[in-house]
Amino acid sequence: MKYIKFITIGFLFGIIMYKSQAASWYRIHEMFRFESFHMYGIIGSALTLGIILVQIIKRTKMKTIYGEPISFTPKAKSITRYLLGGTIFGLGWALTGACPGPMYVLLGTGEWSILIVLISAVIGTFIYGYFRAKLPH
Repeated sequence: MKYIKFITIGFLFGIIMYKSQAASWYRIHEMFRFESFHMYGIIGSALTLGIILVQIIKRTKMKTIYGEPISFTPKAKSITRYLLGGTIFGLGWALTGACPGPMYVLLGTGEWSILIVLISAVIGTFIYGYFRAKLPH
Protein backbone atom coordinates (compact mmCIF):
# COMPACT_ATOMS: atom_id res chain seq x y z
CA MET A 1 0.00 0.00 0.00
CA LYS A 2 2.96 2.28 0.64
CA TYR A 3 3.82 2.48 -3.08
CA ILE A 4 0.29 2.69 -4.51
CA LYS A 5 0.67 6.40 -5.37
CA PHE A 6 3.81 5.66 -7.42
CA ILE A 7 2.16 2.74 -9.20
CA THR A 8 -0.87 4.93 -9.96
CA ILE A 9 1.33 7.72 -11.36
CA GLY A 10 3.22 5.14 -13.45
CA PHE A 11 -0.02 3.79 -14.91
CA LEU A 12 -1.25 7.31 -15.69
CA PHE A 13 2.09 8.18 -17.31
CA GLY A 14 1.91 5.00 -19.40
CA ILE A 15 -1.65 5.75 -20.53
CA ILE A 16 -0.69 9.31 -21.48
CA MET A 17 2.39 8.08 -23.37
CA TYR A 18 0.33 5.50 -25.24
CA LYS A 19 -2.65 7.74 -26.03
CA SER A 20 -0.43 10.63 -27.17
CA GLN A 21 1.43 8.17 -29.44
CA ALA A 22 4.74 9.16 -27.80
CA ALA A 23 5.56 5.44 -27.54
CA SER A 24 4.72 4.74 -31.18
CA TRP A 25 7.63 3.51 -33.27
CA TYR A 26 6.02 5.11 -36.33
CA ARG A 27 5.87 8.53 -34.66
CA ILE A 28 9.49 8.22 -33.55
CA HIS A 29 10.48 7.15 -37.08
CA GLU A 30 8.65 10.19 -38.50
CA MET A 31 10.50 12.44 -36.07
CA PHE A 32 13.95 11.18 -37.04
CA ARG A 33 13.07 11.56 -40.73
CA PHE A 34 11.75 15.12 -40.13
CA GLU A 35 8.36 14.14 -41.59
CA SER A 36 6.11 15.17 -38.70
CA PHE A 37 5.99 17.79 -35.95
CA HIS A 38 4.10 15.48 -33.54
CA MET A 39 7.04 14.30 -31.40
CA TYR A 40 8.81 17.66 -31.55
CA GLY A 41 5.62 19.23 -30.20
CA ILE A 42 5.49 16.75 -27.30
CA ILE A 43 9.19 17.14 -26.48
CA GLY A 44 9.06 20.94 -26.87
CA SER A 45 6.00 21.18 -24.61
CA ALA A 46 7.69 19.04 -21.94
CA LEU A 47 10.87 21.10 -22.15
CA THR A 48 8.98 24.40 -21.89
CA LEU A 49 6.93 23.15 -18.93
CA GLY A 50 10.08 21.85 -17.24
CA ILE A 51 11.87 25.20 -17.62
CA ILE A 52 8.88 27.07 -16.21
CA LEU A 53 8.48 24.69 -13.26
CA VAL A 54 12.20 24.78 -12.38
CA GLN A 55 12.09 28.60 -12.40
CA ILE A 56 9.03 28.56 -10.13
CA ILE A 57 10.78 26.13 -7.74
CA LYS A 58 13.93 28.31 -7.66
CA ARG A 59 12.16 31.66 -7.25
CA THR A 60 9.68 30.55 -4.60
CA LYS A 61 12.28 28.48 -2.71
CA MET A 62 9.83 25.59 -2.77
CA LYS A 63 10.37 22.65 -0.41
CA THR A 64 9.77 18.92 -0.80
CA ILE A 65 6.71 17.29 0.75
CA TYR A 66 9.00 16.45 3.70
CA GLY A 67 9.92 20.12 4.23
CA GLU A 68 13.46 19.83 2.85
CA PRO A 69 14.74 22.62 0.58
CA ILE A 70 15.04 21.76 -3.11
CA SER A 71 18.51 22.53 -4.46
CA PHE A 72 20.00 22.41 -7.94
CA THR A 73 23.67 21.55 -8.36
CA PRO A 74 25.29 23.06 -11.45
CA LYS A 75 27.23 20.61 -13.63
CA ALA A 76 30.48 21.18 -15.45
CA LYS A 77 29.90 22.79 -18.83
CA SER A 78 31.59 20.47 -21.27
CA ILE A 79 30.06 20.55 -24.76
CA THR A 80 31.91 17.32 -25.65
CA ARG A 81 30.16 15.27 -22.98
CA TYR A 82 26.75 16.52 -24.06
CA LEU A 83 27.44 15.90 -27.74
CA LEU A 84 28.79 12.41 -27.10
CA GLY A 85 26.05 11.45 -24.64
CA GLY A 86 23.31 12.92 -26.82
CA THR A 87 24.65 11.13 -29.89
CA ILE A 88 24.76 7.76 -28.12
CA PHE A 89 21.28 8.29 -26.68
CA GLY A 90 19.90 9.45 -30.04
CA LEU A 91 21.42 6.51 -31.92
CA GLY A 92 19.94 4.07 -29.42
CA TRP A 93 16.58 5.81 -29.66
CA ALA A 94 16.64 5.79 -33.45
CA LEU A 95 17.76 2.16 -33.72
CA THR A 96 15.29 0.76 -31.20
CA GLY A 97 12.44 3.20 -31.72
CA ALA A 98 12.12 3.73 -27.98
CA CYS A 99 13.70 5.69 -25.18
CA PRO A 100 13.51 4.53 -21.53
CA GLY A 101 9.95 5.70 -20.73
CA PRO A 102 8.21 4.17 -23.76
CA MET A 103 10.07 0.86 -23.33
CA TYR A 104 7.89 0.03 -20.33
CA VAL A 105 4.78 1.35 -22.06
CA LEU A 106 5.44 -0.89 -25.06
CA LEU A 107 6.00 -3.87 -22.77
CA GLY A 108 2.68 -3.09 -21.08
CA THR A 109 0.92 -3.06 -24.45
CA GLY A 110 2.21 -6.54 -25.26
CA GLU A 111 5.03 -5.66 -27.65
CA TRP A 112 7.21 -8.56 -26.51
CA SER A 113 10.08 -7.71 -28.88
CA ILE A 114 10.82 -4.70 -26.66
CA LEU A 115 12.16 -7.19 -24.10
CA ILE A 116 15.34 -7.42 -26.18
CA VAL A 117 15.77 -3.65 -25.89
CA LEU A 118 14.85 -3.61 -22.19
CA ILE A 119 17.29 -6.39 -21.30
CA SER A 120 20.01 -4.67 -23.37
CA ALA A 121 19.35 -1.40 -21.53
CA VAL A 122 19.71 -3.12 -18.16
CA ILE A 123 22.95 -4.80 -19.26
CA GLY A 124 24.21 -1.43 -20.54
CA THR A 125 23.41 0.14 -17.18
CA PHE A 126 25.45 -2.50 -15.37
CA ILE A 127 28.35 -2.04 -17.81
CA TYR A 128 28.23 1.73 -17.23
CA GLY A 129 28.23 1.13 -13.46
CA TYR A 130 31.28 -1.08 -13.78
CA PHE A 131 33.27 1.48 -15.83
CA ARG A 132 31.84 4.63 -14.18
CA ALA A 133 34.91 5.37 -12.07
CA LYS A 134 37.12 5.24 -15.18
CA LEU A 135 34.91 7.53 -17.31
CA PRO A 136 35.25 11.32 -17.46
CA HIS A 137 32.41 13.02 -15.60
